Amino acid sequence: MDRVPDVSPEPTPALSPDAASVVRLVGLRETPLDVDEVIAALNDEAAGGLTLFIGRVRDHDGGRDVTGLEYSAHPSAEAKLREVCERIAGEYDVHGVAAVHRVGTLAIGDAAVVIATAAAHRGEAFDASRALIDTLKSEVPIWKHQLFGDGGEEWVGSP
Repeated sequence: MDRVPDVSPEPTPALSPDAASVVRLVGLRETPLDVDEVIAALNDEAAGGLTLFIGRVRDHDGGRDVTGLEYSAHPSAEAKLREVCERIAGEYDVHGVAAVHRVGTLAIGDAAVVIATAAAHRGEAFDASRALIDTLKSEVPIWKHQLFGDGGEEWVGSP
């Protein structure tokens, strides 16, 4: 197997103590993700909007049938995920941020990632959630190994 690249998190700028406390749930899980856990972590009477995104394993990609996939994560992935959540919490006026991602073998239809943000108003919650999932996908070292119906395979997101 190829050598795992060094993708250790870069030093992060100091965040206000409030940004860190807004991050309510961060995790990498080998077990099925629990949407209710994510929603409960963001329970806040001051939040008028809570947005939730669930990324699921689909049965196709690039015109090919997908039969399943495996997610692998660099040892620094959870720390990087937390850093991304804290950054989003510092950049948006949110009351809460949560993100959990599966690792291991997943089947079609399984939840691969669940993220959510809570804010006083829906617009801010939607904006923060979009930024969170987009930043997570581009910066957190989690790699997808897709298995295709024709016997082929492909790594996605690996360096």
